[in-house]
Amino acid sequence: MIKRYFATKDNTITNAFQENLQTRGTGSNMGASDILEVFSIRGQETSGSTELSRVLIQFDTNEISTDRSAGDVPASGSVKFFLKMYNAPHSQTVPRDYKMSVFACSASWEEGYGLDMEEYSDLTDDEIGSNWIRKSGSTSWAIPGGTVHTGSLSEDTFETGLEDLEVDVTDHVERWLKGMHTNAGFHIRLSSSFEAQFSGSQSQQAAGYSGSVPVNMNGSTRSYYTKRFFGRTTEFHFKKPVLEARFNDTKQDDRGNFYFSSSIAQGDQNKNTLFLYNYVRGRLRDIPVINQGNIFVKLYSGSTAPVGNSITQTFGSTTKGAATGSHVSTGIYSCDVCLTGNTTNLSKIFDVWYSSTGTEYFTGSITPKDFSSQGFRQSKKYVLSMPNLQEQYFKGETALFRLYVREKNWSPNIFTVASSTRIPSTLIESASFQLKRCVDSEVVVSYGTGSLKHTGLSYDVTGNYFKLDTSYLESGYQYELSYVFFNEDSNSYVEQPHRFKFRVVDDEY
Repeated sequence: MIKRYFATKDNTITNAFQENLQTRGTGSNMGASDILEVFSIRGQETSGSTELSRVLIQFDTNEISTDRSAGDVPASGSVKFFLKMYNAPHSQTVPRDYKMSVFACSASWEEGYGLDMEEYSDLTDDEIGSNWIRKSGSTSWAIPGGTVHTGSLSEDTFETGLEDLEVDVTDHVERWLKGMHTNAGFHIRLSSSFEAQFSGSQSQQAAGYSGSVPVNMNGSTRSYYTKRFFGRTTEFHFKKPVLEARFNDTKQDDRGNFYFSSSIAQGDQNKNTLFLYNYVRGRLRDIPVINQGNIFVKLYSGSTAPVGNSITQTFGSTTKGAATGSHVSTGIYSCDVCLTGNTTNLSKIFDVWYSSTGTEYFTGSITPKDFSSQGFRQSKKYVLSMPNLQEQYFKGETALFRLYVREKNWSPNIFTVASSTRIPSTLIESASFQLKRCVDSEVVVSYGTGSLKHTGLSYDVTGNYFKLDTSYLESGYQYELSYVFFNEDSNSYVEQPHRFKFRVVDDEY
């Protein structure tokens, strides 16, 4: 799942020359501009002159803390944060083959109200706003050009120069959330080997003065002019800078995908994960006696209810009468269970969940299956539907989407037709969704099929599902969902041809 947080302030600061090539725009402020700019210009005024432009941007980590306390963002170690900034096309030269650095600012700063990015005429003059020299109207930076925390570096590579910026800033954000550093936002500039630097004192280098020796060996002798990003006030909703929290919240409940252990499967492939969802008055709540502790599960045979003694469970070389489960999140518990092949004559089993004192909380039923080998390679195609898809959703709600899947050429037998009111959904163990805006095919959320799987689909006995936070979507537009399924034979994800659409509206409508 992802959650997005929009910037609360941003600014471009520069020591570039004004049009007369004599006066530097170090006092200029561009806090109200809808464009952010990074560049390094070499030799425009003299052969040894350098002009630099950097970006400051900040997000409200209090909002993230609130979401973490509410359980909407996982604890440290289970979530990654990415800074995403989007390329703003322009008619000037775009640099190629360079790197850009993202630091954590070490001093707070003011945004300001300046707009002029050409003449640098919007000066703070000790009023509100940051610039190259000052972090606020009357307070100077310790070093002109902004100060950063040592070692707080993330980098992104630009080959064509037209790419968006996307960097992992988890370390920075977690330090802010833990109170190790005060959140003063991010400081973005060309990496040190691409931003032209000169000898002299540190303050002279930051201010852009040449000193007595031409060029520092750590800097660049060429220009990188100019890279632009959309700022937080841009009219293009999905081009605004965002801090994106990504985490894998998928739950793979094998109640409808339960297999007996088999010699043709290895290790964890014989394991089945079951879930218990404890609802109280329609809301998930922890079981009082268990809270976040252990819960236990026994398996029984029977036709309509558990009978006799519990079935022995085998985990590798270990046998157990009961399996130990654990707390997953508020009101949700899970447990891994395993049954050996000598129980394959059972057509139904029952799972009983209870506390260490023997208090039973839930009894469920499971129809187990057998692993089987085949003499051919399978090539499956699927039919997809979304039975609970609504025409519209309110902006700000977290909607649960369910995906129904069946094999395209599936043919039920007479018993299945007679005994079922609905064809059971085929469970896809590895699937991911993508979200587009229909009007212009803008990809709002791309397939998250990497190691994090932040757009992965969960599944339970009724089929696949996922949650979507609509707070970062623009209301008044229609969106389109599509899916990819992992194909073991090709070792790749295959996009399914089906498309599903819905609209996001403001709640007053």
